[in-house]
Amino acid sequence: MLITITIRDLLFPVSFLLLLPCEAVAATLGICYGRVANNLPPTSEVINILKTNGISNVRIFDPDPFTLQSFSGTGINIMIGVPNEVLPSLASGPPASALQWLQTDIFAHIVPSQIRYIAVGNEVLFKDSLYSPYLVPAIVNLYQALKMLNLDGTIKLSSPQAASVLSVSYPPSLGAFDPSLRSVLRPLLSFLHETKSPFMVNVYPYFSYTSSRSNQVTLDYALFRSNDMVQDGQLMYGNLFEASLDAVVHAMEKEGFAEVEVVVSETGWPKGGGEAASVENALAYNENVVRRVVGNVGTPRRPGVGIEIYLFDMFDENRKEGDECERHFGIFGLDGVKAYDLRFNSEN
Repeated sequence: MLITITIRDLLFPVSFLLLLPCEAVAATLGICYGRVANNLPPTSEVINILKTNGISNVRIFDPDPFTLQSFSGTGINIMIGVPNEVLPSLASGPPASALQWLQTDIFAHIVPSQIRYIAVGNEVLFKDSLYSPYLVPAIVNLYQALKMLNLDGTIKLSSPQAASVLSVSYPPSLGAFDPSLRSVLRPLLSFLHETKSPFMVNVYPYFSYTSSRSNQVTLDYALFRSNDMVQDGQLMYGNLFEASLDAVVHAMEKEGFAEVEVVVSETGWPKGGGEAASVENALAYNENVVRRVVGNVGTPRRPGVGIEIYLFDMFDENRKEGDECERHFGIFGLDGVKAYDLRFNSEN
């Protein structure tokens, strides 16, 4: 069964690593709080929705002062995004300038203990390649700034990438990064390895399915309900999500970074606005993702290794650009009621 997956060394010396078995770790489930909309509920209500549903990890795409102030003191862990357009200024100045930016734009509004990650840029290599040369230098300056504050051990830096940074993704064992992006990806991976930070990737089997014109990616395979297993050497794959993640793992192994963890910084399924976009399919996809987090399933390449995953999206975003389906990923309605009966853990 042939499946084609279509998915959207300057800092430290690179030491090629032997593939070592990963230790089992607890998985973490979070949700993305996108705000490209003009009809969202007040942030205070958003926080209540999160707490009611037992969600304690949230990704915010930019350091909006009011949003950060609202979350400060709530105990909810935050992944804060650095907008792509800010990268040149962070990269071109000294670490002291990055320190001032951190203090003014982030730490003035939220306590550092709540910040789990600073996500530097989003899909820079895919949609904003203009900023690619600034990505790693900006990360390095922010890291030096965090070191000045003794926060480098508690706040991790990374940069969410589109899964299209892979030039080969099927079978997973042949996963490889696009050679044209290696000049940025290798220094990034080196930094992540040296600082014990994760590689972040946005994974969307939905778009893999809808862009597979020859139907090589089946809807059942994308929705975790295929009865056919895809064999890759000694490993077996029953869904596109795990195959996509392991393609990234294999790509990192080929570059000599077998120990870098993977965080899924976005994944989801639209409930309307496109082919196979429905409430039923959104529930089926997200429910299976949650089950893998709660059960510490891992992937065939890294079995039992819990994966940190951020579901996209908390609400529909009515001002988001792109195809109509892009505006229909919301898991919650504007009244805080779930659009479908998704349980985020065994208790809700």
